[in-house]
Amino acid sequence: MALAHTVRWKVVLQALLVTFLWSTSWVLIKIGLRQVPAITFAGLRYGLASLVLAPLFFQRGLLRRARVLPSRRWLILVALGIVGYALAQGSQFVALAYLPAVTVNLILSLTTVLVALSGIPLLREKPGGLQWLGIGLAVMGALVYFSPAALVDGLWLGFVAAGVGLLANVGASLLGRQVNRRADLPPLLVTTISMGAGSALLLFTGLVLEGLPPLGWTDWAIIAWLAVVNSAFAFTLWNKTQQTLTAVESSIINNTMMIQIPILAVVFLGERPSGLQWLGLAVAAMGTLLVQLRRRAAEPEAQILAS
Repeated sequence: MALAHTVRWKVVLQALLVTFLWSTSWVLIKIGLRQVPAITFAGLRYGLASLVLAPLFFQRGLLRRARVLPSRRWLILVALGIVGYALAQGSQFVALAYLPAVTVNLILSLTTVLVALSGIPLLREKPGGLQWLGIGLAVMGALVYFSPAALVDGLWLGFVAAGVGLLANVGASLLGRQVNRRADLPPLLVTTISMGAGSALLLFTGLVLEGLPPLGWTDWAIIAWLAVVNSAFAFTLWNKTQQTLTAVESSIINNTMMIQIPILAVVFLGERPSGLQWLGLAVAAMGTLLVQLRRRAAEPEAQILAS
């Protein structure tokens, strides 16, 4: 019994490590954006991550599984890659090029709320009382956070990109539920195919629109770390923790990123949210957690590397 308790705590710490790595991605992205164009940056990160996952994909015989998939499921996996990586991640990188990490973090955290609301007409899933409370708290927190802020000239593009990223995250979440509804596809297969498709489109678009400027060793080091450690390694470790943790435990741990990211942004990026904005973040975090707990407990979803 004591041994099982010790093992569970080790798994919890591993899951917290993953969320910490994903949270540090926001700091590294902000630093990398000083030199690397946003869309090209995203394409390089996820393209390299796909290459890192490829040997494991082949080693586990997943190519044979992929070959026998019906064309409809292939289309859904590719669509998941386009929406979840090309649109969602590309928009996130663009938003971070214009807005503070804390602001983008809050906007994208509303994904859970919009997924719950969109489930009413699309999936015929009605939110419960606790979930409605969470939706209300999340919206209230966002209003508190943005109440003292005004749209500054030149930042509108960042808000548009964050809005596109928010909608793309919602679409990716709904597609992920469609992919995972049967629970018959290994997460590694889903991730490798969808990430490969999305990163290819991202990189192609970035190179056409932005090009590839001369990059120093620091830029390549950031790209490599984000791809190998914060994407390939972190995703693999997160899936391993899901074999032990419950959906509720995973939701609580994953939601700590809403607090980790602002703290890291203050320490390493010099961002300074006001006291009222900190209050808004805390209220929004509580709201999204309430929504997320009920949703994840109801049905598992495909994990998208959002950070």
